[in-house]
Amino acid sequence: MTLPALSTPDRPLVVPTTPRQASGLRVLGLDLSITSTGIALPTGATCRIKTRTRDADRRLCIIRDHLRRILTEHQPHCAVIEDLPTKMRPTAVKGVGALHGVVKAELLDAGVPYAMVAPATLKSYACDHGRAEKHQLADAAYLAAGATFPDDRGGDQCDAWWLRAAAHHHYDRPLFDLPAAQRARLRKVDWPAITIP
Repeated sequence: MTLPALSTPDRPLVVPTTPRQASGLRVLGLDLSITSTGIALPTGATCRIKTRTRDADRRLCIIRDHLRRILTEHQPHCAVIEDLPTKMRPTAVKGVGALHGVVKAELLDAGVPYAMVAPATLKSYACDHGRAEKHQLADAAYLAAGATFPDDRGGDQCDAWWLRAAAHHHYDRPLFDLPAAQRARLRKVDWPAITIP
């Protein structure tokens, strides 16, 4: 998939990363946000879909349309979504909750099973600390695989990258090595059964 280099509501930024490819398994990582959704493509590249506040609820359609295109072009075996945090402002829950519904419906329509990973579980898996900060996840990604995420101040692409990596570890197709204690954190996730070539 070739996406334009400029990050706008209809042109997400693609930043290649260089983890080793695990043969056969195609995973899509999704860190959902109504303003800046982070995506880790099955190829290992990351991107984000930025939307404008003035587009209001139309932002749901913008993100859905990009996701539809990605699903068609990459045909992932599964998607991994960062779940809603346990503590959120009520106004934030409305937008992100609606986006979660739209994305899940799109995945279901495409026949792509998905797993939900709690933020604390993702942080524990990546950094061995359930309250790790965004910069710590980015540092851990660099140490694990040399991955960097330019123009990702909110950590959207980094979180999506770790979500993809988590599935690779769970399905025994790791992209890099991590201590067994960190990998064990993924047992909390309800992973879908998938067929991997």
